[in-house]
Amino acid sequence: MTVKILLTGDINLMNVADPAVPFRQVTADLKAADFVFSNLECCLYAPDHGVSVDLNRTSEGFFANPATGVALREGGVQAVGIANNVNYGASAILSSIDNLAKLGIPRTGAGRNADDACAPVIVERNGQRIGVIQRTAVYWTTNHEASAVTPGVAVLKGHTSYQIAFHRLGPDQPTPNRPGVPPLIHTWVDPKYLRILKDQVAKLRKQVDIVIVSLHWGLDKEVLEYMTELAHASIDAGADLVIGHGPHYSLPVEIYQERPIFYGLGSFSFHTGHAGKKHGDWVGMMVNFTVDKNADPRTSFRFVRHNDDNETYLCDPKAETEMLEELRARSAKLGAGLEIEGQDVVLTPLTQES
Repeated sequence: MTVKILLTGDINLMNVADPAVPFRQVTADLKAADFVFSNLECCLYAPDHGVSVDLNRTSEGFFANPATGVALREGGVQAVGIANNVNYGASAILSSIDNLAKLGIPRTGAGRNADDACAPVIVERNGQRIGVIQRTAVYWTTNHEASAVTPGVAVLKGHTSYQIAFHRLGPDQPTPNRPGVPPLIHTWVDPKYLRILKDQVAKLRKQVDIVIVSLHWGLDKEVLEYMTELAHASIDAGADLVIGHGPHYSLPVEIYQERPIFYGLGSFSFHTGHAGKKHGDWVGMMVNFTVDKNADPRTSFRFVRHNDDNETYLCDPKAETEMLEELRARSAKLGAGLEIEGQDVVLTPLTQES
C-alpha cells in the first residue's frame, strides 16, 4: 500500500483569533494525506501574568491561546514536533503537552522528562508504521534541556570553533596579509549527544517501516558543518528522510545515500515572531514523501506563502522562479536535482555527469 506523508516547517499560532483561519486554504490538501507532521513553534499556554513582548527577548514567551490549538486538528496536522528554542519553561511545556493530548495530536521532542522528550511519534497508516523523532540544536543553556526528572526539550549539544587564517585557507578565501580577514567557523555535534541520537534512530528503525528525523537547527541561510554531520549520521543510523527547520528560510536539499535531506523547510504558518514583529514575505516548503513498499519513494515539495490574513496558501512553482533557481543551484552541489512536474518540485539524484 502507498503512504502519502506531508511534512511542513514552522507553525506559530500566536495572535490567532479564529482557529479556522490559518489553514483554511490548505486543509483539503493536508487532509488528503495519510500523515501530516509539522514543527510547532509556539507553546499552547496562557500564563497568569499575561504575555510579555520584550525587545531583549529576556522574558517574552511564544505563548498561543490553547484554544487556537484546534487549528492543528481541524486543519489536518496529525502530529507535531516541539523540540525548539521557543518551547521554554516547565509550565509552558507541560501546558502544551496536555493541550496536544486533549486534541489527540501526538508529539515528539519535548516532555515531562528526558525519556518522554526523546520518545518518537509512531503511527500506522495503510499497513505501514511511521516513526518520527525530533531534536533541537537551538536551545537555552538554563533549565531548557529535559533531564531525568525535569520537563524540557530533547537537545543536541553543538560546538563552535574559529580558525584564524595564518595562510590562505581556500580558493575563495582572501589572503591573510591584510587587516580584517575573517576566521573560518567550524561547528560539530557533541559526540555524546550524537551517539544518543544514532542509537535512538537505530532502535526506531527496528520498530517501523519509515523513519523520519526532524531537526531544529541553523543560522540564517547557511548549511553549517554540524547540520550536515547530523543529517548524514541520522541516515547512516537508519533514517529514510531528514527535515530541518528553525531559520525560517527555504534551504537547499541534499540526496545522501539515495535519501533526501531538507536542510530548511522555512515557515508554514508564521505571522508573529520575536518582540511582536510581524513576519511578512516568506516562502516555505511543504514536502510530499510518498512511499510504496513495491517501489522507490517519491519525494517532492510545494512552495507555500501566507497572506495578510495569516492564511497559508500553496504557490505555483513557475511563479517562484527566483527562489527555485537559488535552491536548484545550491542543491545541485549536494547531489539533488529539482524539476517542476505540474505544481510539484520533484527531487532527482544528480550524477557527476549531470
